[in-house]
Amino acid sequence: MRATLLQIDVDPAEQVADRRERVAALVAAQRGADLVVLPELWPVGAFAADDFAAEAEPVDGGPTAVAMAAAARAAGAWLHAGSIVERDPEGPLYNTSLLYSPDGELRAAYRKIHRFGFDEGEAALMAGGREIVAARLPQTVLGLATCYDLRFPEQFRLLVDAGAEVLVVPAGWPARRRAHWRLLAQARAVESQAYVVACGTAGTHAGVEQAGHSMVVDPWGEVLAEAGPGEQVLTVDLDPARVAATRADFPVLRDRVLGIPTPRP
Repeated sequence: MRATLLQIDVDPAEQVADRRERVAALVAAQRGADLVVLPELWPVGAFAADDFAAEAEPVDGGPTAVAMAAAARAAGAWLHAGSIVERDPEGPLYNTSLLYSPDGELRAAYRKIHRFGFDEGEAALMAGGREIVAARLPQTVLGLATCYDLRFPEQFRLLVDAGAEVLVVPAGWPARRRAHWRLLAQARAVESQAYVVACGTAGTHAGVEQAGHSMVVDPWGEVLAEAGPGEQVLTVDLDPARVAATRADFPVLRDRVLGIPTPRP
């Protein structure tokens, strides 16, 4: 299974419509990939909170959704289109990831559960998702998470319980916490005994330098491939059978102890 990560430079000097067109062409060029992955909020920028409302769009029929569906068809690949600022018909904004099949059909949408900002930015302006989302591909099962979710291992345990073997994590991760990005991606892979496909943005937007360094981590925690800080296309071959083999050879997941009572203070 060939996965291609597109680490996009979110340059505030580039108009959103121009970036959307450029990224769609880049996706369409990835023929031969089985799965193409884009970063979090690449149309507007994960820290460009002042622009969230203006750039919000529906999941069905919005400009990014239309462009990404067409790009998936052109590439003939599954496309995790990163995330968009979704405007729900009932009013709230969400940070929503979109997964398209090779025929351009929207197969899954995941609303980010853990919002970053400590009562500012995303945390103040967006509602949080409430559902764990996993999606079955012909070769494997994807578990969907986004950026700040990476700090919450319980979500990834639930994705494993839902059958996930490849954990896809689009992000807009700050450069000043790059060490955490690598550490947490490896930790989630080791504890889940699954691949982690972590795709971030490059460049600087809203004054926040991005970490870049998109990576693919195998079920044993080894980094198979890692990008640098700038815009880059990163391609790596995954072996879904390796997940089952790792879980059988080192069956740590079967030793989980659940239902431990919460201690009283």
